[in-house]
Amino acid sequence: MSSVVTESRIMAIDFGIKRIGIALSDSLKLFAYPHVTLTNDSNFFDELKKIIEVKQVEEIILGIPSESKESKTSVVKSIEKFKEELKSKTKVKVILWDESFTSSIAQQKIMESVAKKKKRQDKGLLDMYAAAVILQEYLDSIKTV
Repeated sequence: MSSVVTESRIMAIDFGIKRIGIALSDSLKLFAYPHVTLTNDSNFFDELKKIIEVKQVEEIILGIPSESKESKTSVVKSIEKFKEELKSKTKVKVILWDESFTSSIAQQKIMESVAKKKKRQDKGLLDMYAAAVILQEYLDSIKTV
C-alpha cells in the first residue's frame, strides 16, 4: 500500500493598491521563493485562484504593517478588507503577518541577486520579493515550534 504525498505549499501576499506580490514555499515548507506580481484589478482573484489550485496552496500569509492600537491607517483597513475577500473567494486559511521592514530587506536581496539595473528598478520585482521575505519569516517561525 503506497502513501499519498501531498505537494501543498504556503503562499504569501504583499498587498498593494496597484500591484500584489506573490511568493510560494517549496513543498517541504522550508524556503520561500518570489513567484509573480499580479495587477490589482478585476482579474486578480481569477489569476490567484489558478495559482492556488495549481500549486496546491493550503495557507495564505498576508503582510500587514504594524500599527499603533489607537489608529488604523487606510492601508491597514484596506488589507483587513482584502483578507475577508481572500477568505471568502479562495476558501483558504489566511494569516496576518507583520510586514515591518520587508520592503527594505527585499530591496537588499534584489541588489544582491539581480544583475541588471533596469531589472532591479522594476517595482513588481520588489512586490514579489517582499512577499518572499514575509513568507520566509513565517516559515522560520513555524520551524522553531
